Amino acid sequence: MTQINGASSTLHLPRILCLHGGGVNAKVFEIQCRAIITRLKSSFRLVFVDAPFLSPAHPAIVQVFGDLGPFRRWLRWSPEQPEIDGDAAAAEIRHVCQRTMDADAGTGEWVGILGFSQGAKIATSILWTQERLAAAAAAAKSAAKATDETEQQQQDLNDMKTNFKFGIIMAGRAPIVQLSGRLDTPRHVVDAGRLSSDFSDWPETNEGPHAISIPTLHVHGLRDPGLDQHRILSDRYCKSGTVELVEWDGDHRIPIKQYDVEDVVSKILEMANYSV
Repeated sequence: MTQINGASSTLHLPRILCLHGGGVNAKVFEIQCRAIITRLKSSFRLVFVDAPFLSPAHPAIVQVFGDLGPFRRWLRWSPEQPEIDGDAAAAEIRHVCQRTMDADAGTGEWVGILGFSQGAKIATSILWTQERLAAAAAAAKSAAKATDETEQQQQDLNDMKTNFKFGIIMAGRAPIVQLSGRLDTPRHVVDAGRLSSDFSDWPETNEGPHAISIPTLHVHGLRDPGLDQHRILSDRYCKSGTVELVEWDGDHRIPIKQYDVEDVVSKILEMANYSV
């Protein structure tokens, strides 16, 4: 089920695809983002998508949102969760995003992607995949050597309608995840079926095929237990000159206090202004 903020008054606005964290769902994430939605409702249409895989509720949401299931996840984070082939997992992720984008009644351009926690990892990975597929298609066209494979790479890109201009990455952990079986998986990137919790092959720099150059805003809670990995994602997987950063005095959650929300929203609007 997809949740969409606002009513018909937002149909014409530029759209942002919103990806919830693991063990949550689109409805809960929309509630969690309510303060940000309020500030952005005249500028963007926010469209919330459910992840493909069922999951127990994240422990942090049970007390408040425990009756709003079923809950979902994008990736495996526990050995107890069913194993899945990486290409199959990537295809499921692409499918739910594509289906949500196709079903939305809005007419505005898809300009951005927003994610929290596991959803932030996937949002960054979608930007990486978009960039790599576009580069592969452009290289093939430039060389006048279009093949069935490069045409399929472009089809993967077209299927998701991804031409996002920016990303909003909230408490997102490294590493980036490979979301297209049509691309090689470079070092420091993992397939979508892997437990990334045991990953340790971190890049030393933000240069190389593992890094993205699409502008991103990273939102880090300074009391978040995963802060070190959030900084790896922003510092080593995003190229220099493309990153904006908001740090706030909070743990692993979405900012809701007015002054924290204002910091985040002002950076979103600023980034959108120069990216779109």
